[in-house]
Amino acid sequence: MRPPLPPFDAESAEAKVRAAENAWNTRDPERVAAAYTEDSVWRNRDEFFTGRDAIVEFLTRKWSIENGYALRKDLWAFHGNRIAVRFQYEWHDESGRWFRSYGNEQWEFAPDGLMSRREASINDVPIGESERRIFGPREPGDESVLPQR
Repeated sequence: MRPPLPPFDAESAEAKVRAAENAWNTRDPERVAAAYTEDSVWRNRDEFFTGRDAIVEFLTRKWSIENGYALRKDLWAFHGNRIAVRFQYEWHDESGRWFRSYGNEQWEFAPDGLMSRREASINDVPIGESERRIFGPREPGDESVLPQR
């Protein structure tokens, strides 16, 4: 069981989004993958894969390239066992070039609260280091909403 469980209301959907943000900010592939069903189906950009082992492999590869990764997620919508979020994260490559990645995700949950489907569309925008605005995990009590740009 991975509470909160569907069907979601505003409070439980927000709690699910914040838990996902917190887990992803650890950059621990095993911890993140534990929130998904054994047969979870993913689309991330142009990659399609299934299962926790594939999730761990994907996240290990992702975070070996995206250095300094820091993420913010905002609840966009929810209904029944589905949640939609928008997110932004910042990272730099090995040469020190910074990027802000903008995206939307659609999530579907099993009755036990594990995510059974994740579909993510993401665009990367080069930014200067002086343009950064996400410097690490959200501070307790910070409920700020992501800017549009």
